[in-house]
Amino acid sequence: MPVPLDDADRRYLRRAIDISHYALLDEGKTPFGAVVVVDGKIVGEGASQVVELCDPTAHAEVMALRAAGSALRRHIFDDGVMYASSEPCPMCLIACYWARIPRVVYAATSYDVATYGFEDLQLYRELTLPQGKRTIQEDAAGDELREAAIAELRAWVSNLPFPIEPRY
Repeated sequence: MPVPLDDADRRYLRRAIDISHYALLDEGKTPFGAVVVVDGKIVGEGASQVVELCDPTAHAEVMALRAAGSALRRHIFDDGVMYASSEPCPMCLIACYWARIPRVVYAATSYDVATYGFEDLQLYRELTLPQGKRTIQEDAAGDELREAAIAELRAWVSNLPFPIEPRY
């Protein structure tokens, strides 16, 4: 549901939309742009570079998070805001969760981008399905390979200076 945006929100969102426009000037790019703002300053900008980099994760939001991480030398942005030219796809939204971004502001909706051939809505629906009903076959190891992977996790936790709480 749309909410009224203040002048700063509108300025940063306009920048994300401008980035999406400039992306179209490069052949093969798709019209997506994003910026990460911390303390009233743009600390990371990104345009979709999926085709150019041959990288399915090089979405605008991910590129903006990468730029922000490089600029600020950290990976947690619990003091930031993501502005995106369109509603983040499931991967980009989860990247915002991983980065602890507390707020995402976007212009075009997932419905809008679906109208122009992008699969975001289909992917959101796919993730709500139980594992056996998804289009990707997911096979979990249940033997010594699982135990070996768990041993690596246990070793990592044993070297941390603080206790870890399970997050079920």
